[in-house]
Parts: sequence; C-alpha cells; structure tokens
Amino acid sequence: MASIQCILNTGNIMTAASEVLRSPPKSSTELITSLRSHIRSSPPSPPPSPSLSSTTKSPLYIPLPPTPEPLAEERSEYDVTVKLFHLSSAPTASYETHTRDAVKRVLENLGIETIDLLILSLPGINFDADDFANEDSTEDVEAWLATYQTLEELHQDGVISRLGISEFGTTRLEKLLPRTTIKPSVNQINVRDCCVVPKPLILFAKQEGIELLTHNDCTDILPQETLQKRVGG
Repeated sequence: MASIQCILNTGNIMTAASEVLRSPPKSSTELITSLRSHIRSSPPSPPPSPSLSSTTKSPLYIPLPPTPEPLAEERSEYDVTVKLFHLSSAPTASYETHTRDAVKRVLENLGIETIDLLILSLPGINFDADDFANEDSTEDVEAWLATYQTLEELHQDGVISRLGISEFGTTRLEKLLPRTTIKPSVNQINVRDCCVVPKPLILFAKQEGIELLTHNDCTDILPQETLQKRVGG
C-alpha cells in the first residue's frame, strides 16, 4: 500500500478556543490540544478520494486544507521565526523533502517570501546541564549535516535570513561547525533541568558568534501514540 502524506492543521493558536489557552504550559500538550480543538470546530473533512490505497500524491488534510492567513501589517513590522521539528518516526532520508515542504507551506500560509529565522530541531538530541553529557560519539553527524545543508541552500536562495539549531552543546557544535558553509547564528537550548548555561558553551558560542537562546519545548513535540488517539488511528 502506498504511503499517504497527512497534513495536520492546528489553526491559529493565538485565536483558539479557551481550552487551548488553559492547557498546561507544555509544548506537546499545547499542540495536541490545539489540534483537537480545531478538528472539533471545523466542518467534517470530505472522505479521502479516490482511496487511501491509490498512488495519488495529493495529501490528506486533517481537518481541512488551511486557509491562508496573511499578516495584518506590513511585512517589515514582523520578525518571523519558525521552529522545524523533525520526528523520530520519520526516516532521515525524508528530512530534506520535509524541510522544503514545511518552509513552502509557511510562506504560502502567511503570504510572505522570506523567513527571518528558522531553528532546526532534530530528534534524539537533548541538551544536558553538564554540556558534554549525552553527546554520544555514535550520533549521526552526517544526518545532521545533510539536513542543515538543506537550510543553507534555502538561505542562499534568499528564503531564510538566519539559521538556528536546537540542543547543541559544545561537543556537537565542534562536530557540526567545521562542515558548514553558513554557521548558525542561534543555538536554542532547554535549561528546564538546570538554572545556568554551562560556561564552556557560553565561551564557545561567543567565540563563534552564536546567540544562545533558551526554551521549554518538548523534543518529542508530536508523540505518535497521542496523535493516533486524537485523529482516530
């Protein structure tokens, strides 16, 4: 059976139902709650046609194809930041296609031509307070590089102004940076388990001209089991 591309639409969380806004401050919960709310408030989706077993490449939208929501003000009034999460369930060979497709959909939905900052989040990478902990020598640097090179190409095409990465400690940066053409200008790290950014990382980032930002996003932003419950899988 041929695979089917499913595109989930959460709607605009800033204008979502109060159920979403009252949800716990956890990014995966917020995402799933917003998706559930949008599915409930949307008209029923037409049945997939001609059939899920067909060879058509048309995506299946849940609940419906998104309606473009152009920016209300002039583009110069906005600083557009996008965070792209690649899921562990997806093969790394699909990352390039998924990256380009995701960027294209953001541009179309917002009615813009460029993204100011795109932050890449790769599965299985978690920042540790000790900086060097959990940075396994067997990590797939080639997969990181292949995905990052796609962003470099989009930067060179003028689509993305600045590139960013997520959860990279000093050791990971030392592996990645020498093989990049365009260095990331931002490294976003999760410090929920500690209160201080490790000094070696601060010094290294300063040396390389990388801005350190903190966040509290979940690495597993869309758990497969939870998703299946929400969309009836």
